[in-house]
Amino acid sequence: MKAVVIGGGVAGAAVAYFLGQAGMETTVIDAGTHAASHVPSALINPVRGQSGQVDADALEGMHFTWGLIRELETQGHRVPHARSGVLRPLPDDRSRAKFGSHLPAGLNHDWVRPAAPLAPGWAHVLWLPEAGWVAGKPLCRALLAASGASVVAGRATAWTSDRVTVQPADQTGPATFQADAVIFCGGSAGSTWAGETATHRMGSVLKLDRAVSGLPLSFGAYLSPTDQGGVLGGTFEAPAPGWRPPELPLKSLVWLLDKGEALANLGGVSVTGRWTGSRLSGLQAGPDERGVWRLSGLGSKGFLLGPLLAARLVHDLCQSLGHSAGVT
Repeated sequence: MKAVVIGGGVAGAAVAYFLGQAGMETTVIDAGTHAASHVPSALINPVRGQSGQVDADALEGMHFTWGLIRELETQGHRVPHARSGVLRPLPDDRSRAKFGSHLPAGLNHDWVRPAAPLAPGWAHVLWLPEAGWVAGKPLCRALLAASGASVVAGRATAWTSDRVTVQPADQTGPATFQADAVIFCGGSAGSTWAGETATHRMGSVLKLDRAVSGLPLSFGAYLSPTDQGGVLGGTFEAPAPGWRPPELPLKSLVWLLDKGEALANLGGVSVTGRWTGSRLSGLQAGPDERGVWRLSGLGSKGFLLGPLLAARLVHDLCQSLGHSAGVT
C-alpha cells in the first residue's frame, strides 16, 4: 500500500517513520522552507505556559519522544539532545500554588531553592528531571532518513484522499502522486498556502555563542543549551490569521532580551544569529470530512506530543485500510 505525507516537519517526519515501520510505501512532499520544527533547540517539557498546564498525554508523549530518539540513535542517526531536566522558576507563592494544582501524580518533579545561574527575584523553582531539549532539524532529518520514504522537494498544490498534485522545487511541470492514503501534516505555512483559517503564533530564537545555563530555564521565554552553544527563545507575537514571512520587530527583540535577563545573567554572551518560525494552533489528528488524514496544529507541543500522536494516527490509518502490518 502507498501513502503520501504532505509536510516534513516533526509531525510529517514522525508519520513517515511509523508508516515505514508499518510496511507502507511512503512519499513525503516537503517544501523545505518555513518549518517551525527546525528550531535549534526545542524543549521537551510537559508543564506548559505560565500557569503550569499539563496535557493529558504529556507524560506519555515525553517518554515516547525520548524512546524514539534512543531508537534512532541505535540505528546510527545523530540527534543532538539532552534529557537533562528543565528548571521552571516561579515568581511568587501564588504561581507555585497554581503550578502545583496541575501536576499529575505520575510526574517526577521536585521543588528546589533558586540559585545561580538564575537571576535574583525568583521565589520558587520547579525541577522536572525527565524533561530536556532536542535539536529540531536533526530529529526531523533522522526520522525521514530512517523512514525509508521517498522525499520530494516541492509544494503540494491540491490533494484528495487518494491523490496529491505537487509543484516541484526545480520548477518542472506539476507531478501527481496516487496513494491509498494522504496525510496532511502541513504547519503554519502549509495551512496558509492551503487557504485555511487558523491561529498562528510567530516566535523567535536568538542563537548564542554559549549556553547561559547547563540546564534549560523556562518561564515566559526560555534559555537552553544546544549542540553548538545556546539559545534564548519564546513564542510571543500576537496571534495572526495566517503565516507571514519571518521577522523580528525591534520591540519584540527588546521583549525577548528583557525576558532573558529576568531568567539569568546574559553578561558576556554574544548573539550569533536568529531563527524565527510560526506555529499553528488547533490540533487536528485523524481523517477529515474528505477522507484526508491530518496531523497538524500541534502549536508549541510538536516535540512533546507529535511522535506519540503520529504513532496513534498510523495505527488507526492502517486499521482503516485493513493493513495488518501497522496494527500493534
